[in-house]
Formats: sequence, structure tokens, C-alpha cells
Amino acid sequence: MLTVERSGSGAPVLCLHGWPGGVSDYRLLTPLLVDVADVVVPHLPGFGRSFTPGDELRPASDFDRAHLVAALVEVLESSFSEPAVVVGYDVGITTAVALAREVPVRALVLGNTLAPSVTVEAVLSDEYRPEFWYQDFHQLELAARLIDGNPAAVRTYLEHFWSHWGARPDALVDESLVEDYSRPGAFTASMNWYRSGSSSLYSALALRGVTEFPPPVDVPATVLWGAQDPIFPVAFAGAVTDLLPRADVRVLDDVGHFTPVEAAAEMAEAVRSYL
Repeated sequence: MLTVERSGSGAPVLCLHGWPGGVSDYRLLTPLLVDVADVVVPHLPGFGRSFTPGDELRPASDFDRAHLVAALVEVLESSFSEPAVVVGYDVGITTAVALAREVPVRALVLGNTLAPSVTVEAVLSDEYRPEFWYQDFHQLELAARLIDGNPAAVRTYLEHFWSHWGARPDALVDESLVEDYSRPGAFTASMNWYRSGSSSLYSALALRGVTEFPPPVDVPATVLWGAQDPIFPVAFAGAVTDLLPRADVRVLDDVGHFTPVEAAAEMAEAVRSYL
């Protein structure tokens, strides 16, 4: 069972963090919801308080999307008696969509969401492919040797993503993440998501030549698209309804990749509209 942070009371809300992130991704959003919502934020497998020494030695397949969804179904069943609004960005986006295929959800509130119909173009094109270098890097043992257990290296690595992916880098610096990712084995465990083949790069490779995609997910949804996100560019926002036909897509011009931190007020408004 995953360790969770829980606060507030009212309608159920499940918040899924990303990489490089943790439950603190929702440190600004949760206070805006606790008056009307029972907010549960799980530490995803291998992250934060769900990490235990030795996770870095387990097969990467233990951390793939299927295992993650199964763990989250347990969280939902043990936490709530009715369908939840599921919130996600980054890793939490595809996980939330996969979760909605498995169990009833009240609604989805997501950051930049690539539909399968554009994933190959968005990830593998000459224009965007260089942005995904880190997903190749995470396959290498060298990544662990250079970064794992080294607080200075962890900080430098996280600062790159905060500054490059975020439009508001001053709001993104999170000392708790530096501490969490610096524990021996923790950085390696966080890379297991990528090593399991669940990342956007591997999803794009699997979709090359595919003409029939999984069926759409017919649930109410709001997608808040940060226009300054370099890895999920706003050019692909128009395809969201291929995946989520009931989605309301809102482009936020001064927001980057880290939606729950950079656009906490807008995300809270979207969540509250479904409660």
C-alpha cells in the first residue's frame, strides 16, 4: 500500500505527482481545496515516503504504469466510497487516464496531455526529440553513478528541469525534493518509471505505424495547458479531445510544465467545478 498525505473533508480528490516531483507538487493546490474536498496525495512507488531502501534493486517492471494503476486502485478503494476527481501532471497524466479506464472517476483535471494521435509527432519529430534526452539518459547505469546519493548532483539536476521546464522557476524550487531524491537509492528508484518502458518516449516508439488507437476516455475533464512547456508544446493541445472527448482545454500563456505549482489557482478552480 502506498503512503499517502490526506487533508480536508468533503468530496474525494486524488492528486498524482510527476517526475522530478513528489507530494510537494501539491503544496499550493491542497490548501485551496481542503474546505470542500478530502484530498489524498499518494507518494508514488519509489518516491518520497513510499521509497524504501532496496527499491532501486527491484526490477524496473515493478514500477510500470500497470503496477502503478493497481496500487492507486487500492488507494481509491481504501480512501473513498465514491468516485474521485483525479488530478495529475507529467507522470500523473497518463496514469490518471489509465486509472480512468479501470475504475469510475468523477472527472479528470490534468496538465498538458498528449493524445496518442499526436504522440509520435510530439516526441519523435526532429523539432522536439532533443527535449527527451533525459529519458535515454535514465536508461544508463551512468545516471545512477553520477547522481544517486550525491546531494549536490541531485540539486544541479533538479534545478535544470525547474528552470528549463518551468515558466516560473522561483516558485518551483523545492528543498524537500532535493532531500528526498538525495537519499541513497532514491534517485535510481525514481528512474524506474522510465526504465520500465512507461515513459512518453517509449509510448511514442510503440505507436510508430499504429493507425488504431485505444478508445477515448469518456469522462468530464479539464486540461490546463501551460504554453511555455518545452516538452509538451501547445501546438498539440488541439488533439486532446481525440483522447478525452469531453475535455475543456484551457491554454495558460505564462505557465510551463509544472501545472500544480505554476497554476495552482486555476487548477483549484477546475477541481472545484466538479465537486
